[in-house]
Amino acid sequence: MATKKSKDRKYQLADELKQHFKDYTKLFLVDADNVGSNQLHQIRAALRGKALVYCGKNTQMRRVIRELEDEGMKQLEKIRLSLKLNLAIVFTNEDLPSIRDLILDNKVAAPARAGSLAQCDVIVPAGVTGMEPTMTSFLQALNIPSKITKGSIEILNNVDLIKEGDKCEASQCALLEKLDIKPFSYGLKVRVVYDDGSMYDPAVLDITDADILAGFATGIKNIAAISMETGIPTVASVPYSILLAFKNLLAIAAETDYTFPQAEAIKAYIADPSAFAAAAPACEDILFGDAPKEEEKKEESSEDDGGGMGCFDEDY
Repeated sequence: MATKKSKDRKYQLADELKQHFKDYTKLFLVDADNVGSNQLHQIRAALRGKALVYCGKNTQMRRVIRELEDEGMKQLEKIRLSLKLNLAIVFTNEDLPSIRDLILDNKVAAPARAGSLAQCDVIVPAGVTGMEPTMTSFLQALNIPSKITKGSIEILNNVDLIKEGDKCEASQCALLEKLDIKPFSYGLKVRVVYDDGSMYDPAVLDITDADILAGFATGIKNIAAISMETGIPTVASVPYSILLAFKNLLAIAAETDYTFPQAEAIKAYIADPSAFAAAAPACEDILFGDAPKEEEKKEESSEDDGGGMGCFDEDY
């Protein structure tokens, strides 16, 4: 039977959890698989002052949340239904993306364990291993080509030892241990994000303000296009409708004697295009500089010796 001390501790943790839900409006549900107590202490130290990590039994946490629901905090039902398997809660009132990054950055390299699923592809690099020559039979059993070099085993080629998602075998784990290779890393993994009653996937935190504005801009363009095609005016299509109407008025003014102030410049150009052509040379001078005229070029070429060509008269 549980001692009085353990029961008191249990009730104390329940009261602390209730208070956390009242003090914090944001939290993460994180997967704590393969995370040891020492690593959890390091994570708590990194989050100190910004977030709080709470670990407890799912049955107790669900009971506490159910009591809070009865007190009026109905929005916590989403969290209660998500508390399954080995989950911990990270409470915070800070910026969610920055806290998420702090949680994910605290990882510890770990060796492969027999029976566990590989997190990534494991490749044994070619080169001298430092293993004694008596271990050649062990490598041969794993179909790893090797040779003896200066009293040590050398692996000839890179070896794809384990594929991502495969179960690690005992012989593979033993080889990685002998080579002092720790291919995996473990830490808290964010599963769900809760923000003041809303629960969503952690990938949402990667959406920036620019992405949101781009999505709104695309939606407004689509609405304007639909409105223009169907003839149903909307706030998004009104500017385009005004531009099209102004374009039609300019076309009518250009073809008739009707005019208005904004159309006078176009009507003047249609009446006398040569009046506007005088501005073209000035623009060319600005763009390309003062280019020498054709006559000046001819005079310069005639003044050059050019093998005696300047000796003849112009009439010759």
